[in-house]
Amino acid sequence: MATVTAAMVKDLREKTGAGMMDCKAALNETGGDIEAAVDWLRKKGLAKAAKKSGRVAAEGLIGVESSGRTAAIVEVNSETDFVARNETFQAFVREAAKLALMGEGTVEALEAAHFPGTQTTVKDRLQELIATIGENMTLRRVAKLSVGSGLIATYVHNAVSEGLGKIGVLVALESSGDVNQLASLGRQIAMHVAAANPLALDASGLDPAMVEREKAILAEKHAGKPANVVEKIVNSGLQTYYKEVTLLDQAFVHDPSKSVGQVLKEAASKVGGDVKIAAYVRYALGEGIEKEENDFAAEVAAQSGLKKD
Repeated sequence: MATVTAAMVKDLREKTGAGMMDCKAALNETGGDIEAAVDWLRKKGLAKAAKKSGRVAAEGLIGVESSGRTAAIVEVNSETDFVARNETFQAFVREAAKLALMGEGTVEALEAAHFPGTQTTVKDRLQELIATIGENMTLRRVAKLSVGSGLIATYVHNAVSEGLGKIGVLVALESSGDVNQLASLGRQIAMHVAAANPLALDASGLDPAMVEREKAILAEKHAGKPANVVEKIVNSGLQTYYKEVTLLDQAFVHDPSKSVGQVLKEAASKVGGDVKIAAYVRYALGEGIEKEENDFAAEVAAQSGLKKD
């Protein structure tokens, strides 16, 4: 049987909002498997619906660059936030985003791109920064969106300067309507994406395995009831789930009385044409990267030959 540690209980509490003793019991029941423990708590009605948002553990910056109907977003990681405040590092991320705007939207293509007027590639320049600053850095991911008509709305949250911050969002709006009106709407939707962190544009874009997992949890919570009743409960529960995790069904953060889909429909008359979200991208710095947590007191004790109390 796996040993349940305080760190595991803390992690499960952060993921589910359940009580400490409930989290400990869940981990004991599931042999220390965090994801299985989440499901155990939810089946007992002790946890909120979990979203796959990932832990934010790495430092660095998200960079966003746009030319109107095309935009790019990059994530460059560093070991410490101190480096993220370094002007040289910020300049690198900014230039990398500009080059990504002209590229193919892949890490490989961006690494091979040359800085204007030089023979230096992005990969070479990153290696120079690592040698100069003394920290490991990585160009983690890149995305690029384009539309034929309309625009790409952008938003950067916790910005340290123009186009650089901790969360970056691109929203591709397709429309033949007025671009100025579209820009205002697009920024609001991009801010919504930053805040609400949808998992997909609509239900069809969700991972089928995740949907099946939700169905199984809902069904088990109501086990013992007639099959037709359970089926209705599961279908109703899925609709609620979609409203929580899909962009078009989510309550609009600027007006929770309406869904994002309703806002788009209502905007058509104001913009002067139908408005469609073709795609979106949301990068949160370091999401999904586990960062090693060092016990500083233990390190000092070890170096001094003392035991930690």
